[in-house]
Amino acid sequence: MHLKLKGSPLIALVGFMGCGKSTAGRLLAERLGWQFVDLDEEIERRTGRAVPEIFEQEGEAQFRQLEHEAFVEQQRLARQGRARVVAMGGGAFVESRNRDQLEVTGLSIWLDCPLDELWLRVAKESHRPLARRREDFDRLYQQRLPHYRLADFTVAASDAPPRVVEAILKLPLF
Repeated sequence: MHLKLKGSPLIALVGFMGCGKSTAGRLLAERLGWQFVDLDEEIERRTGRAVPEIFEQEGEAQFRQLEHEAFVEQQRLARQGRARVVAMGGGAFVESRNRDQLEVTGLSIWLDCPLDELWLRVAKESHRPLARRREDFDRLYQQRLPHYRLADFTVAASDAPPRVVEAILKLPLF
């Protein structure tokens, strides 16, 4: 499958928590024969600590720095020809430094999912430090939405993950 990429074989899946970046990303990487990397999992592997623990002990700013460093490493590996699908954290694409780098080293795909559906998906999960109260969740979504709209492509993410992957594979980048 030939892929028309800007700079390196890297596809970054972006979007709000619960939109399916990790699940769809794993399936997409499998279909492409690429490596899959979840940035949150990569941070946990590197630090030996869970994301909520980092948020609680060091704050969001330190977490975003760790996230940026992990993303830069994935870009470096992609430039070396190690193709990868990266599930970015919900706030990673909000950071202009990550978007700027991605602008020249890969493609971004926003997995767009309605806010009410996102809340239903994450409300029962305790491992999301930014999803504890509905009003805060809604406010954060509205703050991040303009950034997600900057992605190279948008795919509706309400369907089951295999259908989301099929929609991605139909984008004009293959």
